[in-house]
Amino acid sequence: MKIAQISPRFYPRIGGVETHVYEIANRLAKYLDVEVLTTDPTGKLPRFEKIDGITVRRFKSFAPQEAYYFSLDLYKYLKKNEKYDIIHAHNYHAFPAFFAYLSRRNNFVFTPHYHAHGHTFFRNLLHKPYKLIGKRMFEKADAVICVSNYEKELVLKNFNVNVSKIHVIPNGINLEEFKIAKRIKREKDRSSKKILYVGRIEKYKGLDYVVKALKHLDNFILEVVGKGSYKPKIIKLARDLRVLNRVRFYQDLSREELIKKYAEADILVLLSRYEAFGIVVAEALASKTPCVVANTSALKEWIDNKNVFGIDYPVDIQKLAKQIEEVSNVEVKDVKLLTWDNVVKRLLEVYFRLIL
Repeated sequence: MKIAQISPRFYPRIGGVETHVYEIANRLAKYLDVEVLTTDPTGKLPRFEKIDGITVRRFKSFAPQEAYYFSLDLYKYLKKNEKYDIIHAHNYHAFPAFFAYLSRRNNFVFTPHYHAHGHTFFRNLLHKPYKLIGKRMFEKADAVICVSNYEKELVLKNFNVNVSKIHVIPNGINLEEFKIAKRIKREKDRSSKKILYVGRIEKYKGLDYVVKALKHLDNFILEVVGKGSYKPKIIKLARDLRVLNRVRFYQDLSREELIKKYAEADILVLLSRYEAFGIVVAEALASKTPCVVANTSALKEWIDNKNVFGIDYPVDIQKLAKQIEEVSNVEVKDVKLLTWDNVVKRLLEVYFRLIL
């Protein structure tokens, strides 16, 4: 069976969708012939290469502000190639999935990673007209994979989808790569506490609330891993509050460097207004790092008041600061996380049901 996994971006880029596609493709390649079709707006990466047994094909794309990933080259390639038994497209919020739908000649599987909002005000405005196009992907997909129950309910609410073809398969964790976290926890610097944020730096992510809380947390530093259009405003806010000297920014980290950040942190804070899953929460828990998350979207599915604690919108800064201080002392225990091997086993069942 030959499978095409289609993603706007792929390794060495790191993000929720990129991690998802890499982990499932890496494992599927043990059983099937797998290719990842992705884009490279920079033109600096190899057009064709093998990564951990995965064939990766990259296509030119136009991606203003690292968005949309409009690639006619990818569309033309898909249109003239009939060799794939299944085309599995990822990410409703970018064009490669739509091009995969337009060129479909075989079974079409769609993992939307859908949260119903754009990352910026302008992109949010485009959601309504794009929805007229995007709904066709849901209607014509042979199977839709949602990564949370929240995402499933959102898809059913916003699109005409037969519930029988929706499968909820959460993201997984590669437990092997987090084995180093235990050692790092023992060796970490205890002179100050670390708050960790991992993700795109956009307004909807709520990082500004964490910066405001830092004003009330004298013994804490904030480590921010990611980049995005809202970063200059975060820097200005931190400077105005006179906490910029306690904020550290990192981007384009390797997986090893990122896991080290998870393990060194005393707490991860993610206050997004909307998330389809929240994979950084799973990765923090795999590193035995407790979390504070917004009581919104799929993030509320993580809240157990033992390892993950919620805070409501509108965010009360004093309450958030107190919660960060308290939760940073929590010892993470009894965490049950789905592994990527579990995810692929369930995904293969969906594939074979379509083929047989």
